[in-house]
Amino acid sequence: MKKKRLGTSDLFISEMGLGCMSLGTDVAKGIRIIHEAIQLGINFFDTADLYDYGLNEEIVGKAIKGCRDQVIIATKVGNRWKEDRTGWFWDPSPDYIKKEVKESLRRLETDYIDLYQLHGGTIDDPIDDIIDAFENLKKEGLIRYYGISSIRPNVIYEYVKKSNIVSVMMQYSLLDRRPEELFSLLSENNISVIARGPLAKGLLTEKMKEKASIHVKQNGYLDYSYEEIISLHEKMKSITVSQQKINSLALRYPLYNERVATIIPGASNIEQLRENVEALNIPITNEQYEKLQSITKPSKYREHRI
Repeated sequence: MKKKRLGTSDLFISEMGLGCMSLGTDVAKGIRIIHEAIQLGINFFDTADLYDYGLNEEIVGKAIKGCRDQVIIATKVGNRWKEDRTGWFWDPSPDYIKKEVKESLRRLETDYIDLYQLHGGTIDDPIDDIIDAFENLKKEGLIRYYGISSIRPNVIYEYVKKSNIVSVMMQYSLLDRRPEELFSLLSENNISVIARGPLAKGLLTEKMKEKASIHVKQNGYLDYSYEEIISLHEKMKSITVSQQKINSLALRYPLYNERVATIIPGASNIEQLRENVEALNIPITNEQYEKLQSITKPSKYREHRI
């Protein structure tokens, strides 16, 4: 699988990674999915301390035993579970970051994290102190690089201006083109995009109608009504070629822009994982890309502006 450099780092990551949040809590099954992903050429695995109360990191840690040097592990920090686990709250304090990184290292059974990401962020956070905390973790050798996972333009601008982030993780798909307005800024600063949700919760697959929740059917998805999503499916089908399917167009669309280093669809079983990799192997043409842009909405973020 093709690999791309992540920002200014020396990390070269597969253009499709694995979003590990969807692995579930069956440890043996999760390990099998990760091992299959490695066999298929995936070397980038994204997890977070939040997922399943840390169990997700533990599954990743068990799966990469014996092949740590072959994979690139990204995890996140900032969302803190309440003591009774009834919910979580936002805690980007440097003290918590420095404490929690050690917990992530323990669960991942490794002595370093390749990419440590702030799992959200607001403009009211102590941004300078957060950056200092990440920089200190780099100096200590506990993390190699850091980035942020945020969709807020004002937050992204602050970190681009003040920090050494190598990546920004954003939800990005044909149904959510909002990140595109930030591509010029990120390109000027050689910061990569990690695109999560490229299949828009299954709405950009052949199984859209069974994947669509009752909420989506009643209220739509972002700027699209359910009827508009159905119409978009028909338009996408009309521009597919040969063995190409809708999910192939959807997975390839974000990667068309060189600013996107990787897409990280989830997979809850091996069949789904293989289907994603197979779909990725079918490229899209310039004409298809332009057509996809013309039949979708170039939405913009309405809130959290600078």
